[in-house]
Amino acid sequence: MKQEERRKLTTRLLLDSTKELVREKGCHAVTMKDIMMQSGLSKGAIFHYVKAKDDIFAWILQEQLEETNEQFMNEVEHGGKTFDGPMRRLADRFTTLADAKDVTNQVFIYLLGKEDQPAVAEALKQFYERSVQLSRKWILTGQRHGVISESVDTDKTAEMFVLLSLGLRVRSSLPFASPSFHIADYSSFIAGILTSKK
Repeated sequence: MKQEERRKLTTRLLLDSTKELVREKGCHAVTMKDIMMQSGLSKGAIFHYVKAKDDIFAWILQEQLEETNEQFMNEVEHGGKTFDGPMRRLADRFTTLADAKDVTNQVFIYLLGKEDQPAVAEALKQFYERSVQLSRKWILTGQRHGVISESVDTDKTAEMFVLLSLGLRVRSSLPFASPSFHIADYSSFIAGILTSKK
């Protein structure tokens, strides 16, 4: 097996094993020993790729972004020049933003509590910057296809969408009984801004 294939398989195994553990135990309770036992990987094999479990958590954040981007771009390539298809792909992913049990939300909240650690701060910064970058890319893609208004300020709108999504992630961890702003409202709000003509 080639080194790149081995790296991908090991990364996939680490991510899947860690996500399963987070679902079972929560981020705080997961240890590197748990990850070793769940994945079947040796300590050396794991530490060849990461320095700590927080590195794996950072991968989980990035993975979610890249999967969303892949689904969006796939819809753009195969769905024609429409707004609805790619927006539906994004809206499908939005549902997780309000789910307290979603692994990405749990990891995000956990890492926020450790932002004073340089490696975690860097991981959160990369997650935020990549989120904005992809949101901007999606808006520009829509503008190029003529389904999003050219009057939309790409940079500000992309950042606003990311800020709202992060707020929804944080809210998912709070013990609210009945929020009045739901994911459907978030999707409608985004669609309204992107398709409005000035």
